[in-house]
Amino acid sequence: FKSTYTSIHQIRACRFPYHLIKCKKNHPQLASALWTCPFNARHLMHKHELSHHMVNCVDRCSISNDYVETVESKRKFEIPINTWTMPTCDEDWDQGDLLSL
Repeated sequence: FKSTYTSIHQIRACRFPYHLIKCKKNHPQLASALWTCPFNARHLMHKHELSHHMVNCVDRCSISNDYVETVESKRKFEIPINTWTMPTCDEDWDQGDLLSL
């Protein structure tokens, strides 16, 4: 990845989030001008580029897709009603025959 703050920086992908924090501290003026993508915090861009980026972001999730609820999808998330009842007990432990050992 190339850093947003300094174009000559090349950072391993696993270290990129930490590098963004460091560069944000070292370049506060530039950091205040950059906006973060709501789909991926590693995507930083100027305010005027954000709306275009949000439409085309590769990490955009499917929440914007129209979700049509069907009977099947509603059943998937229904919580079943508990129909369990305590069984009646016909035993009387106070009167029973004791087993001889």
